[in-house]
Amino acid sequence: MKILVTGGAGFIGSAVVRHIINKTNDSVINVDKLTYAGNLESLKNVTNNDRYVFEQLDICDHLLLKKAFTTHKPDVVMHLAAESHVDRSIDGPTAFIETNIVGTYTLLEVAREYWNNLSDEKKATFRFHHISTDEVYGDLGDSKALFLETTSYSPSSPYSASKASSDHLVRAWHRTFGLPVLITNCSNNYGPYHFPEKLIPLTILNALEGKALPVYGDGKQIRDWLYVEDHAAALYKVVTTGIVGETYNIGGHNEKTNIEVVKTICTLLEELAPNKPDGISQYQDLITYVQDRPGHDLRYAIDAMKIEQELGWTPAETFESGIRKTVQWYLNNQEWWSRVLDGSYSRERLGVGAN
Repeated sequence: MKILVTGGAGFIGSAVVRHIINKTNDSVINVDKLTYAGNLESLKNVTNNDRYVFEQLDICDHLLLKKAFTTHKPDVVMHLAAESHVDRSIDGPTAFIETNIVGTYTLLEVAREYWNNLSDEKKATFRFHHISTDEVYGDLGDSKALFLETTSYSPSSPYSASKASSDHLVRAWHRTFGLPVLITNCSNNYGPYHFPEKLIPLTILNALEGKALPVYGDGKQIRDWLYVEDHAAALYKVVTTGIVGETYNIGGHNEKTNIEVVKTICTLLEELAPNKPDGISQYQDLITYVQDRPGHDLRYAIDAMKIEQELGWTPAETFESGIRKTVQWYLNNQEWWSRVLDGSYSRERLGVGAN
């Protein structure tokens, strides 16, 4: 297959591209605008592969998108391009409305026109896979409930509201126009090549430099953590074997509080990076509680039984194995994250690391 991946230079998108190129025989057309979080260095090991091509363009640009479809003739679209950082959506919602809503609408329209002009055989196998988040479901609070594919939407932030809107658009294009769509909603991803504004990479890098490890509120917010390479494998499973029109929740079965995550990283660094910055006795001493952000949801947790029972996918990594791999990756790949932090980037500007 030829798979057009939007946002393929981002954290999850690059993992999907690497998975397809390294573990399948399919080809990838990577469409990415290369905003602040897009990084082609995350794709160094596939860039020269003859099954990979990159197109720098904005998914809000109808003409350029149409040209990409016409030129490359994809069999499948995997739509990951999105603004995704909650804190940024609070500070400046406009980019989230433009990319996540208008961009998804534009992509749907280009895909629909392209799909309508395919042969009957190609039409039958074409898929539009929209990758979304569990944050569209809202806050589980202190309940023991889990997000199901049928859970009502109740987004809390401009980010999650924009993703909820895009989900609704995708379903409408399926119901009204017949576009063969699939939707997945995932829990918090972590792993290699994660942009350093998010909780896990921010904690690792700040600790290595002896800087404060900021934690929102009391740190008791609960998230279900999913190793990004497990997520990439799940997404490929869905787009190749999922049922058109269906939604699949993808989770890691790893509910942890934010403070547990931060303390786990500190413990791993004591083992893997024992030579601390001057003046630091132990990494946990760097933990600093800061004012909670507005509208902060307490708990997300996914029931991933549907994808397990119907498609046979389960995560390969536990949180313990995945977080160890992640910490070790950052220790072994200073060149990657140093270049991300160079130039226009600074940890002070990135803010508190929280998904």
